[in-house]
Amino acid sequence: MTHPRCECGYTVNATNTSSPFALFTDLLETDFLHLYNLPNSVDIPESEAVGWAVQAYNNTPTTARGPFGKAAEIDNVVLNPLSSRKDWAGEGALGGAPGLQVWVRSQQDLLGPVGSQMVRMGEINSLRRDMRYGSFRVGMKMSGVKGTCAAFFWYRNDSQEIDMEYLSRQASGSGSSPINLVIQSPASADANYNAINTSTFRVQNLPFEPSTGYHEYRFDWTPERIVFFADGKPLQEFENTFDGDAPNAPGTLMLNHWSTGNAGWSGGPPAEDAVLTLSYVKAYFNSSNATRESHWRGACANRLDLEDCTCQIPNYPTQGIDPQRTGFKDPGKSHFFMYDDDYNVNQTTYPAATGTSSLLAIPETWTTLCWVVMFGLFLLCG
Repeated sequence: MTHPRCECGYTVNATNTSSPFALFTDLLETDFLHLYNLPNSVDIPESEAVGWAVQAYNNTPTTARGPFGKAAEIDNVVLNPLSSRKDWAGEGALGGAPGLQVWVRSQQDLLGPVGSQMVRMGEINSLRRDMRYGSFRVGMKMSGVKGTCAAFFWYRNDSQEIDMEYLSRQASGSGSSPINLVIQSPASADANYNAINTSTFRVQNLPFEPSTGYHEYRFDWTPERIVFFADGKPLQEFENTFDGDAPNAPGTLMLNHWSTGNAGWSGGPPAEDAVLTLSYVKAYFNSSNATRESHWRGACANRLDLEDCTCQIPNYPTQGIDPQRTGFKDPGKSHFFMYDDDYNVNQTTYPAATGTSSLLAIPETWTTLCWVVMFGLFLLCG
């Protein structure tokens, strides 16, 4: 019997010798360079789903912990794809850096809750809310406008969160800028949701200026540890032994761009409209769905050829991921399992349709669930 490639999941390279490999059974890949239709409703019909929901909500200044509140608006998430699916370089259809634009506006809204001043911002959340352990990656070009926070994070609640946050006010302008690596925990909740003075907060200098090009930001989360990366190189590692505060429940993947005017964090609001641009998100994870876990175990847990029916997730591509980079063929191209049917059988995917004028991503039917979930050897979610 011939089995599909990746039948039992996707593996990542070792992060240290005590964790020789990690295997994840589900994926969510989104190619924003070639996404031409984005449903603009939080309540997205399955036939229109692209894996993400654009958010709309208001947070008062008190809730947002700043002199300004947050006003997440659908209009602040804007598609700017490349003009052709054949292209992996060039400007977006609206000009400038191609991909998904997430805006923070300079004009504040004076009509927020109870007359509050609100900063208008953008946010997207994954439709999958069953992510428990995984390798999560995003290609981003940060804003060069001072006074915003760009955040890529996994979220369960305010005391279970894994976060990479870039504060544009911290940009050095000298070819290297810091990024904030945050694990929100019960300890940070006890400190009024401020992780800065806890053991799970680090500021790490990046060997590049994030606003001058696209780079990949990543974190790998297993029961043993959480490791943060930039362009495929480890930045920081946290062992999951910090007073039982490590996240261990399912959650969702989120990305937002915001400002509250808090001088100790986002700064701002920005003096002009500020844009964060995404080229892709790639998530390889285990599902908390008990049925999916059971079916995976039945098909894969006792396989002697497990290595032969899993696929290794490519590391950061050698040619880079920047569609605006010159001197390289297809400089924005990176690997997607979803573009090869043999590599994503029975996965929930949102494949790009052909054509350049309208692209509607439609999830595949789950023909069976015979193998699709939860690795039970090293990453048993219990």
